[in-house]
Amino acid sequence: MSASAVYILDVKGKVMISRNYRGDIDMSAIDKFMTLVMEKEEDSNLTPIILHGEVAFMYIKYNNLYLVATSKKNANVTLVFSFLHKLVQIFVEYFKELEEESIRDNFVIIYELLDEVMDFGYPQTTDSKILQEYITQEGQKLEIAPRPPPAVTNAVSWRTDSVKYRKNEVFLDVIESVNLMVSANGNVLRSEIVGSVKMRVFLSGMPELRLGLNDKVLFESTGRGKSKSVELEDVKFHQCVRLSRFENDRTISFIPPDGEFELMSYRLNTHVKPLIWVESVIERHAHSRVEYMIKGGKEYLMRAHFGLPSVQNEEAEGKPPINVKFEIPYFTVSGIQVRQEDILVTYNLK
Repeated sequence: MSASAVYILDVKGKVMISRNYRGDIDMSAIDKFMTLVMEKEEDSNLTPIILHGEVAFMYIKYNNLYLVATSKKNANVTLVFSFLHKLVQIFVEYFKELEEESIRDNFVIIYELLDEVMDFGYPQTTDSKILQEYITQEGQKLEIAPRPPPAVTNAVSWRTDSVKYRKNEVFLDVIESVNLMVSANGNVLRSEIVGSVKMRVFLSGMPELRLGLNDKVLFESTGRGKSKSVELEDVKFHQCVRLSRFENDRTISFIPPDGEFELMSYRLNTHVKPLIWVESVIERHAHSRVEYMIKGGKEYLMRAHFGLPSVQNEEAEGKPPINVKFEIPYFTVSGIQVRQEDILVTYNLK
């Protein structure tokens, strides 16, 4: 069971776009949504799923918009939320910016997209590149369409064979982020690496690519030892990857989509030496002054004084996570490397 209806609401809860897929829920049920959200906020009990009678509201908020799906029966919540996030990606691909103004300016094409991406409450075609083949930016379908575009019915639905480039190019980036949990005395309690392999493909025809990583399972199966190998966890591939081939010989073989996409994502639970260390001492002097002492590098010490108002908040001071973003070219924390990259391009000459 999936969604009965999908709505796009503005920040005040006014319905801008709606599409009824199953007809088993009164479309006016959405009128109670914002009231329920405000009640949950007042009780500090706001959740992404709100139940009211027999109706379940599942929603996400993007910029100043609410995307809401309703269901009357036991729905596949994971599927619904995945669909809503995919819907946002499609709209961004079409309109660049997703906000109230872009919804009003493009309501015709949005209704066409809603008709194509879901049928009777079940997700259908959600690949923006395929949708753009027969739903144009002007919001009009092709006048002559005796059959669906080949990409919709092909085994390779994410790519058409008519792509042509004057120069064939492939770009690959391995992007990693490190999550650390540190105790008050400076000990690392938990660490993990979350990474992704992103590609930009500009190849003609229907190319087949093969990638080989320094995967631990691959190295052990080929007798190459454990040195410089990485044990990947929670690996998630793009739909273009042949999973059977990966299970057999750990080779990532695929026919890529055209343009930019995420080939795979992974996670590693391993001990990571902190790349950046922030050590600070906070001293409060009465209710008028606070002193921060932050150790910088190995030689320098910064001492800062801030004047505070005499009124003090009764709530305890929170300590949010520290986020640091930087780039180190040709370096990954996990040590993952692309050891092999083969490109096979087949041309149909007539």
